[in-house]
Amino acid sequence: MHKVMSVFIVCFLISTSSLAGDPRAHIDEALVEFVAAFNAGDAATVAGFYAEDAAVLPPGGARADGRSAIQQFWQGAIDSGMKIDDLHAVEVDARQDLAGEVGVFTLSVPGEGGATTKVSGKYIVIWKRTGHTWQLYRDIWNTN
Repeated sequence: MHKVMSVFIVCFLISTSSLAGDPRAHIDEALVEFVAAFNAGDAATVAGFYAEDAAVLPPGGARADGRSAIQQFWQGAIDSGMKIDDLHAVEVDARQDLAGEVGVFTLSVPGEGGATTKVSGKYIVIWKRTGHTWQLYRDIWNTN
């Protein structure tokens, strides 16, 4: 009986840890999906990557708290004609239910006379595990 119980506990621990998944793998996958949704003009899907109590802290702009405000923020960026060319994590460090990500981005931003300007920068986000998924919790960035 003791041996059966030990096997059950080990199987439970393995299955529980895999439900939350590897934070780095989840974040890498989420970034691809985030870019696709953003470039498709889908601010609702972009906002869905954020926790209900998340905050976006844009450079030179007001903090956006909560998923609804975050959706409005990203809708404004989408409506401006901005596109994400590259978004990828450079570092991910996870501890229990929080993960920190440091990454880089390149954007195409509409300029004068229809010209496109490339803008690059870096960011830090904090992800938090909600149930069995990782969601963006805090998001801050600046340009190079």
